[in-house]
Amino acid sequence: MKTILVNLGFFDITEALDGEDAWYRVNDEAFDLIVSDMEMPGMTGLELLRAVRTSPELEHTPFIMATTVTKKQIILETMRLGIQAYIIKPFDAEMVELKLKQAGIL
Repeated sequence: MKTILVNLGFFDITEALDGEDAWYRVNDEAFDLIVSDMEMPGMTGLELLRAVRTSPELEHTPFIMATTVTKKQIILETMRLGIQAYIIKPFDAEMVELKLKQAGIL
């Protein structure tokens, strides 16, 4: 994903070790976009999305989930929480670019 994002013009990319590290980082500095996996140790991607959406400082930050999780109820929950894109793994550069364009991020 990082290589694809760099090729699409996103150069200042911060990587987190897990969900808790991601939550710490998004609270420590401003981000134009959050890209998360669903299955992470400590805090899942869905938990991270919920936390971001309930934070007044972060609630409008574009959020993309890239995951192997295809359960309908999980996808619907992310949509209810206002996710910009849900990308199923495996994905390629064309899919990521299309999803980012559909979300108005590119």
